[in-house]
Amino acid sequence: MTKAQPQTGHPRRWAILGVLVISLLVVVLDNTVLNVAMRTIADPDKGLGATQSELEWAINSYTLVFAGLLFTAGILADRLGRRLSLVAGLVIFGLASLISAYASSPDQLIAARAVMGLGAAAVMPATLSIIANVFDPLERPRAIGVWAGAVGLAVAIGPVLGGLLLEHFWWGSVFLINVPIVVIGLVLVAVLVPESRDPKPGRIDVFGVILSIVGLTLLTYGVIKGGEDGFGETAAWSTLTAGLLVLAGFVLYERRITFPSLDVRLFANRQFSASTGIIGLVFFAAMGSMFFGAFYLQMVRGYGPLASGALFVPFALGQMIFAPASSSLVKRFGPKAVSTVGLLLVSAALSLWLFIGVDTPIALVALAFFVQGVGMANVMPPATEAIMSALPREKAGVGSAVSNTIRQLGGALGVAVLGAVVSSVYRDHLTTPAGLPDAAADMAHESIAGAYAVAGQAGPAAPALLAGADSAFVTAMHYAAVGSTVFALLGVLVAVLWLPGRRPAATPAEVHDLQLADA
Repeated sequence: MTKAQPQTGHPRRWAILGVLVISLLVVVLDNTVLNVAMRTIADPDKGLGATQSELEWAINSYTLVFAGLLFTAGILADRLGRRLSLVAGLVIFGLASLISAYASSPDQLIAARAVMGLGAAAVMPATLSIIANVFDPLERPRAIGVWAGAVGLAVAIGPVLGGLLLEHFWWGSVFLINVPIVVIGLVLVAVLVPESRDPKPGRIDVFGVILSIVGLTLLTYGVIKGGEDGFGETAAWSTLTAGLLVLAGFVLYERRITFPSLDVRLFANRQFSASTGIIGLVFFAAMGSMFFGAFYLQMVRGYGPLASGALFVPFALGQMIFAPASSSLVKRFGPKAVSTVGLLLVSAALSLWLFIGVDTPIALVALAFFVQGVGMANVMPPATEAIMSALPREKAGVGSAVSNTIRQLGGALGVAVLGAVVSSVYRDHLTTPAGLPDAAADMAHESIAGAYAVAGQAGPAAPALLAGADSAFVTAMHYAAVGSTVFALLGVLVAVLWLPGRRPAATPAEVHDLQLADA
């Protein structure tokens, strides 16, 4: 009977995976490219003269729409067609990228980025759910490893490509580069990717979908506002509370209806819940460290977009090299051992930031990124596979949406919380030179970028101001590194307590697939 199992995979599955990787690349590429372009976009002559708040919302508008609609997009992909969702998402993303490239004001860029988030929300879950449908359960872990490695590839390409474009072209080129990739992706999707959908979708859970959109949007907005203004502010905590209450209502409602958007009983599955929690924790830790790492490289160390982008390459290499091999390690040692070691590596890499100062050899930064990439390469594929295997193939869009929603929220929360820590500690530790005007001192206390802007007009006080700003930021970075390390270690605890060992029991989805194969 087991000889029939490989026949459940699509004959063009590996070519299809290549197409899905291209589709995934363009979405992940965009975020990493934007990180190195922020300083240029803020320049009034070379960019749009965007303020710090406008730059944050150029990122956050994308995150808000993306996270708020991911779950709904996964449901619609299962119901209407996964290839249709992928094509629609790529078209929207490509058109919004074109508009972003030629935006004439920060407000236009923010709006266009929000539309890009809509397209990305349709693309991301579709890629993972198509993998779940074209690959046999025995090959799926390896395919998901390649999929996760593609994220690492995008992390590597993005900053370097962004730096090259910014050195030779105008700021809008970092968005315009998405358009040819989208066109190539659309052609390949049309030629190679088969359509698939849930054959028995049941009635659409309209009220549940609305609750999920409202709850996730409120939660994401609360996280963003908390990162900007502090979580003690009314706009932050009240929105967070409202989002959590709506999502609690969503869970209660989903438990009572016949055709739920999300079968919340899945969370009783220890492997599903633990894997979901690990994804959220590791992305909280990792994205927070990426955030303060980017500022450290470009401000404290003075690297340009290309050089700072190149220093993220070791992180990507760690993922690209080790993620595809993670499935073999899981088969040999079990998800508990592999994920625990991976999370310990992430924790060790994040703790290295405690030893990085103003003049630390830059090789230590590259080492920290590489070890972090290796660790995540052994966390994300087994965790994602555990989530996908807990659902039958026809519900793959929902599983993909859960995985990606938790990842997005974890990353946004990490940037917001650790960013708030950096801002607070920086303000407390910065001492401005005597004689600096109050308005300039206030601007310098706002952020390290503000201090560098003030230093350009501070005359003889500039060296002392810059030295103080660098020192205060490094201290703040150390506090944030402690926080990110703690959250990674919480992931270790979750893996040790709740992930299955070397021989996990077959999941409902695997039993379902094997029955299909035997038939």
